[in-house]
Amino acid sequence: MTMSKISPEHLARGAYVYVRQSTADQLRHNHESRRRQYALADRARTLGWTEVVVIDDDLGVSASGVARPGFERLLAAICSGQVGAVVSIEASRLARNGRDWHTLLEFCALVGSVIVDEDGVYDPRSVNDRLLLGMKGTMSEMELSLLRQRSVEALKLKAARGDLHTTVAIGYVRSEGDRIELDADLRIREAIAAVFTRFAQAGSVRQVLLWFRQERIELPAAVYEAGRRSVLWRLPVYNTVLKILTNPVYAGAYAFGRTETRVRIEAGRKRVVRGHRRAQEHWQVLIQEHHEGYIDWHTYEHNQRVIADNTNMRGGMARGALRRGEALLPGAAALRALWPQAARGLQRRRR
Repeated sequence: MTMSKISPEHLARGAYVYVRQSTADQLRHNHESRRRQYALADRARTLGWTEVVVIDDDLGVSASGVARPGFERLLAAICSGQVGAVVSIEASRLARNGRDWHTLLEFCALVGSVIVDEDGVYDPRSVNDRLLLGMKGTMSEMELSLLRQRSVEALKLKAARGDLHTTVAIGYVRSEGDRIELDADLRIREAIAAVFTRFAQAGSVRQVLLWFRQERIELPAAVYEAGRRSVLWRLPVYNTVLKILTNPVYAGAYAFGRTETRVRIEAGRKRVVRGHRRAQEHWQVLIQEHHEGYIDWHTYEHNQRVIADNTNMRGGMARGALRRGEALLPGAAALRALWPQAARGLQRRRR
């Protein structure tokens, strides 16, 4: 039955093996799945194809509707009449949304390509095979929705307890029981504390940045390689200072859902844009006094008001900001005079 669906016309064209894994984590840890998918090239040769093309451009790319160059390349090859068979381990490797799946079925039916998976060979021009393929695609899409929903709910429950930490801000380390505590490295703690001390005196993110750069004082940054965190010291840029000052973790608070993901349609495809900041009243979880902070919550809220005022009144004098005139003339020497011991301590540790 399987061989009867494969005609000499199919064999005269190529068999295209589509290989995909959804996430970078799967690429690192789920090697067996990838081996099984690449092994489908041998199955295509066993079925009679001499020309076998492997498309693996979408390794680490989700099939949930975002742009996939490998899948687009496959569709283009089908439309050009080069494809006799589309080979994949299962329907979910090809698509987990109805639009892509039914587009693929329609194109294969139009040009007479068969679809091959581990269970068999399907001809999209056959009513029964088309029904079966449609059910496979629907079940795959439903499976993805259920898995995503369960995963999101589990994450929300863990976040509501203050125990969800995808990464830990510099100046903190993860302790036993999924909690966070101050980093034992005194140099790191002093550097983070210096940012808040400078801001309390200067009242401006820009002035804090200028002081650190003029004094050649480096700030720590967390770098992740192969799942391990290391600390890199470098002169700060504006966003480095801003992120420290606006992150509630340094006020001893646990916050979850500070940003949101927005979806829009561009060129007929879904585009996912992450990182849109929410107003504090719309954060999903906020637990104050969750852990030891570098500042208290009252100071954190005051800092946010100062930063907002400076942003809204940019170009003019903002409350607490040293922007122009004689206040800037003393420069780094005047700022160091306000805080001599800490400045010298940071410089000694840097050297």
